[in-house]
Amino acid sequence: MADIDIHIKGGTVVDGTRAPRYRADVWIRDGKVAQIGGRSPGFAKKTIDADGLIVAPGFIDLHTHYDAQIRWDPYCTISGWHGVTSLVLGNCGFGFAPCKPDFRERSMLTMTRTEAIPYSAMKAGMSWDWETIPEYLDSLDRAPKGVNCIQYMPTASLMTYVMGLDAAKSRVATEKERAEMARLLDEGMDAGLCGFSIQRLGRNSGQADFDGSPMVTDTMCDEDILNLARVLSARDEGFIEITQATGHIKEDAAFVERLAEVARRPILFQAITSSPTSADIHRNSLNWLHKARAKGLPIFGQGATVRSGFALTLEHWNLYDVATAWRTMLTGTHDEKIAKMKDPTIRAAARSDKSMRALDINAPGIGGRLPKLIVSWVENKPELEKYVGKSLRQIGEEEGKHPVDVMLDLSLATDLKAEFLQPEPRFNAEYMAEIINDSTFTFPGVSDGGAHTKFLTAGSFTTDFLRWLVRDEQKVTLEEAHYRLSALPAHAAGFKDRGTLREGASADVVVYDLSGLGVKPEWVGEIAHDLPAGEWRRVQRSTGYRSTIVNGVETFAEGECTGATPGKLLRHGHA
Repeated sequence: MADIDIHIKGGTVVDGTRAPRYRADVWIRDGKVAQIGGRSPGFAKKTIDADGLIVAPGFIDLHTHYDAQIRWDPYCTISGWHGVTSLVLGNCGFGFAPCKPDFRERSMLTMTRTEAIPYSAMKAGMSWDWETIPEYLDSLDRAPKGVNCIQYMPTASLMTYVMGLDAAKSRVATEKERAEMARLLDEGMDAGLCGFSIQRLGRNSGQADFDGSPMVTDTMCDEDILNLARVLSARDEGFIEITQATGHIKEDAAFVERLAEVARRPILFQAITSSPTSADIHRNSLNWLHKARAKGLPIFGQGATVRSGFALTLEHWNLYDVATAWRTMLTGTHDEKIAKMKDPTIRAAARSDKSMRALDINAPGIGGRLPKLIVSWVENKPELEKYVGKSLRQIGEEEGKHPVDVMLDLSLATDLKAEFLQPEPRFNAEYMAEIINDSTFTFPGVSDGGAHTKFLTAGSFTTDFLRWLVRDEQKVTLEEAHYRLSALPAHAAGFKDRGTLREGASADVVVYDLSGLGVKPEWVGEIAHDLPAGEWRRVQRSTGYRSTIVNGVETFAEGECTGATPGKLLRHGHA
């Protein structure tokens, strides 16, 4: 009788602790790492030949929006294809619980815009059997999972549940409402939540609600947030994810520090970004982070390290919400968008200096500068093929039109199907590596997995990080990379017994060929019609992974899904 489930033979172990790599066999039994190195402890049911391959802890993705997708895709792809074995749900304050039955429809509509998740896929793929957070966690626990997950309290859902949507968007909470929100968070933490999350982008939020108004948390006052932080402080458990970017950098940083002071729990700040031409961008962020740490504030910075582009159509695009005129134009039904694109007044506002300035300021996070976008598809219309491969600026110069009018005219001529591609920008490997190497409090990301499905594929960040900064550029050591991809995020987010390869730990493992690691197709991926209700998304798959193991069970072998669903809801960070 076999007493070992999996024997990983002859691989190079990079255990996530920063210890130097070493060659050793790994044996897995009953979901745990039974032994590393030495003589075989028994006969194995399955042997994985890892000669010439890396054996490492599975990756942990701290910023995803798979809250809907995990209900129909147990492996949370794209992330599951790229070695992720554990992830966090409910980021940015968004999710589906607590939620009263009569608000379910509106809850899904909210996610169609702020996170650009197809409504018809949610409608067909989600079976609502919860209202409260404890009921939601029980439902998530029952659902088949190919990855492990932990869950934030989505603050927008909490505020709406207690105050009602209109009130939550128009005023601060009363003391009675604050007490109820604190009580519900406390109850949720008892049931296994890991903390709470916030997106606060101000009134001109780049990720607005279904109707174009700011999200509930975008205009949330300080005290309503600190009220929840005190719950974590009193319990001395949990952590907070916050995306705070209201346009006032010093005030935003000061509030994040205040939040850390009150909560006395880890804060995951989104995001530390770099510019290809200016070192000041990321170095200023790191200097702030280190000063906060010197004050004893437990703040971590999530680095935006992925090289993934945007391929967008105005049928689904929402990230121009940072400009009021564009938000007005791109909000509403398909026909309403078309009507507004034809309106001369709205057009003029969209191409105004004010609007273009707003887009330019935010260009790095919304697909680059609009005039540089390249026309990549025109719905196979012969009369428009002459534009394919040209930038909006070039077409505008040739035809005496503003680039905005070029974009809108092509969109109207294709029933909003015209596709515009972000040209691949230069990436500065040295600056990107500094985000990791020059701080002990940062980790790679941000995947946004499950969100922006029709124009972004950043869930491949783990593979890209290893092949680019470790293998090709040799700016980050392999040992450091696996520490940042697994052990440090596990520590920051309270994952217990995960993030490192050691005897007795949960057996979440990736086995891969570093020389063969790749992302396919490159840059913006490809379209896959694999969502419920026949919906489509953009995807990027991986190459180079021999095996992905979750809780001692193979979920992917040679790039193919095994169909096993050994993932678990990790209440309080553990199974």
